[in-house]
Amino acid sequence: MIASAEWKQGMIFDGKSESGQTIHFDATKEHTAGPSPMEAVLMALCGCTSVDVVNILQKKREPLEGLVVSAEAERAPESPSVFTHIRLTYRIRGKVTEKAAEDAVALSKNKYCSVSKMLEKAAKIEYSIEYQS
Repeated sequence: MIASAEWKQGMIFDGKSESGQTIHFDATKEHTAGPSPMEAVLMALCGCTSVDVVNILQKKREPLEGLVVSAEAERAPESPSVFTHIRLTYRIRGKVTEKAAEDAVALSKNKYCSVSKMLEKAAKIEYSIEYQS
C-alpha cells in the first residue's frame, strides 16, 4: 500500500492513495477544506468497523436495514496528542438479533478491524450498540 500527501497552501494538504483517491486535509482550527488528519483516522476507524459489521451480519443473513457508527475520542493533552480513549456507538436498524449484532461488533473489534487493532495500542476502545427498528 502506498500513499502520499502534498502541501497545497497554508495548512491544507491533499492526501492521495495508491488507488488514485484523494482526500483534502485541513490542519487549521476551522477544518473548512476537509478533516484534520486525526479526524480522518477516527473516520477510518468508523469505516473499517462498519465494513466488518455489515459483512458479518450479511453472511449471517440478518435483516440489516441500516448502520451508523459514530466515534467520540479523547486525546492526550501534550504532543503527540494521540487518542487515549475512544467510544464507538453502533446504531443498527432492522430486525437484527441482539446476539448477532453483539457477535459482529466483537469480531470486528477483536479480530478483523485493522484500524481498531492499531489504535488500541494507544487508546482504550469501548463500544455500545443501539437498536432501531
